[in-house]
Amino acid sequence: MRGADSYNESLFTTVRLEEFVPANHPLRPIRAWVNDALAKLDEKFSAMYEADIKGGRPSIAPEKLMRAMLLQVLFSVRSERQLVEQIQYNLLFRWFVGLAIEDTVWNHSVFSKNRDRLIEHDIVTELFNATVAMAKERGLLSGEHFSVDGTLIQAWASQKSMRRKDGSDEGRPPEDWRGEPRSNDTHESTSDPQSRLYRKSNAAPALPSYLGHVLTDNRHGLVVNVEASTSDGTAERVVAAQMLEDVAKPGKTVTVGADKAYDTKSFVKACREMGVTPHVAQNINRKGGSAIDERTTRHVGYEISQRRRKCIEQCFGWGKMIGPIRQVMVQGLDKVDQLLTLTMAAYNLTRLRTLGQLRPQGAQ
Repeated sequence: MRGADSYNESLFTTVRLEEFVPANHPLRPIRAWVNDALAKLDEKFSAMYEADIKGGRPSIAPEKLMRAMLLQVLFSVRSERQLVEQIQYNLLFRWFVGLAIEDTVWNHSVFSKNRDRLIEHDIVTELFNATVAMAKERGLLSGEHFSVDGTLIQAWASQKSMRRKDGSDEGRPPEDWRGEPRSNDTHESTSDPQSRLYRKSNAAPALPSYLGHVLTDNRHGLVVNVEASTSDGTAERVVAAQMLEDVAKPGKTVTVGADKAYDTKSFVKACREMGVTPHVAQNINRKGGSAIDERTTRHVGYEISQRRRKCIEQCFGWGKMIGPIRQVMVQGLDKVDQLLTLTMAAYNLTRLRTLGQLRPQGAQ
């Protein structure tokens, strides 16, 4: 018997939003971990709104904003306007954020207004640190063997925005720049002044960019430290040395794998002064030869570090294919650093979910 093509909406329903999400959905463990991490940040959230405690309407719960920002990274949502639209009709998104079916979704401008608050109180950094702590509690970090690398992050600025600092080209059209030599000393972007012209190789164009730096643990490739910086030729090694200071401890054996860009006497010397063994790929074609000799390369650990360091490319690949760091849609170093940190926190959460399925907590 053919059913009727009719639509009768009930005035009331007893179905809970929780029942729309499958029990084995991959977002379920991620949401549980995020909720635990956000619960520990309750004091910081209170401090964020302490100045407004005397009056005004209640704000959007910062926990909901943080979950929504994670969704934007995890599901490759290109803009906050589109994110709000999807939360409106996507029951999975509503469940993850913590909105009931009948709750009204906030305006997309709320993200812009609250982003500075999150930066000021380092909320995203605290969330990232919570993912590292989760990995440590589950025995997924070695704590001794690391890899370091940097990646180019294209800024939200075009070539046309690069203008002379002295204003001598104000009468010229912005697109009329070909054939004119440009450098960071004489030019800067009018839309994102903190970005700098940079290229990864001689075959690539110089673009307004930032650099993202990541330190990963070699056991499972989880990110343990992350930082964004302005782009220049020495930033990768300088920031890498700063991140290694946090993991180097007296009497503790620490190694770091890196590619040929880190094969310089200054970086190798800095590592050894901190007690870190530099398992850096040899750049024998460099003028003056490699800073790494047989005292390092003859050990089996050097070869292992060189194999494991390639896992660091997975977080960069994930962050650019799934996440938003191929070309960030924010301007300014602080906001780029916040977005990079949030992306690496999301990456760690997905890795923890996968590793939890392969090695349940408590398994030896």
